[in-house]
Amino acid sequence: MSYLLEYTRKGIYCPQADIYIDPSRRVENAIITHAHGDHARPGSKHYLAHKHSEPVLRLRLGEQISLRTVEYGESFTINGVRFSLHPAGHIIGSAQIRVEHKGEVWVVSGDYKLQNDNFSAPFEPVKCNVFITETTFGLSKFKWKPQQTVIDEITNWVSKNHSEGITSVLMGYALGKMQRLLVNLPKFDFPVYAHPSIVKLHERLSEAGLLLPSVIPLKQTLPAEILKGALVLSQPSATENLWLRKLPNYQVGFCSGWVGALEKKKHTAYHKGFELSDHSDWDELNTAVRETGAQCIYTTHGYTSEFSKWLRVCGLQSKELENMSNTSEQMVMNMPELNNE
Repeated sequence: MSYLLEYTRKGIYCPQADIYIDPSRRVENAIITHAHGDHARPGSKHYLAHKHSEPVLRLRLGEQISLRTVEYGESFTINGVRFSLHPAGHIIGSAQIRVEHKGEVWVVSGDYKLQNDNFSAPFEPVKCNVFITETTFGLSKFKWKPQQTVIDEITNWVSKNHSEGITSVLMGYALGKMQRLLVNLPKFDFPVYAHPSIVKLHERLSEAGLLLPSVIPLKQTLPAEILKGALVLSQPSATENLWLRKLPNYQVGFCSGWVGALEKKKHTAYHKGFELSDHSDWDELNTAVRETGAQCIYTTHGYTSEFSKWLRVCGLQSKELENMSNTSEQMVMNMPELNNE
């Protein structure tokens, strides 16, 4: 028995349409959920993604790539299979992929979060029969504070450092985290600098018509005195942050959903952790699954077995995506009708 989507060594594949979603290897046709490097890889012949992913995809995969872009909710058909992209709320341009054929609907979530970051299009649940969900933080111990609470913590830390002449270095992913921080942090009355890699991303996004607060490019030639009391945005890469050595007085703040786990370990490489994640926590994962109406759930990326086990306790059919080739047929045969209520 064939089924709508398959898990292969190249990634999630739709045989009927001959297209892959976030392929891990070079393929002819690829739909990309978002522009992070573990989902958007170089070398494929043709790409399709949401239009807000285009500036970053061309920057990272090559200006001349064959890329078609669509709006959220815009449907297109390939060999009888109907596709559409829907907001995932993860980063700018991130999308869930809805796949429909002969009344059967699957949704591939990509990465997603339910908190509205005020820059990405907010997550929208999509009704489906089968939902493929990420489980990066698929344990009950992961529960995020409200976004504004964390932003207030960061604001207070930066302001205190400034009053004491300490340079605040905020680290996080260049794509996603840095735009979220800039959009939500207040306008400080002191300089905000950014690593060149972040500035380049912001320039591309701004050229595409996306509004972001301005920052000052961080240059190696800047005297350390100029950075005193300033805020610097950077990536968590030791090789790219050698400039820190010349600062006489600084503190590093790390923004990630992992900070709670990291702070239990010794010798952390930062002074202050802020639990700000671009992924869903435990409650959000459960909410997302529930709102799809799906009874068949595949888990991927993270605590796959743990979250699948929990979903089975909740009465749902669930397996890890990597076991899909061995279990999908039975799950599809038992698949309930789509609930459109």
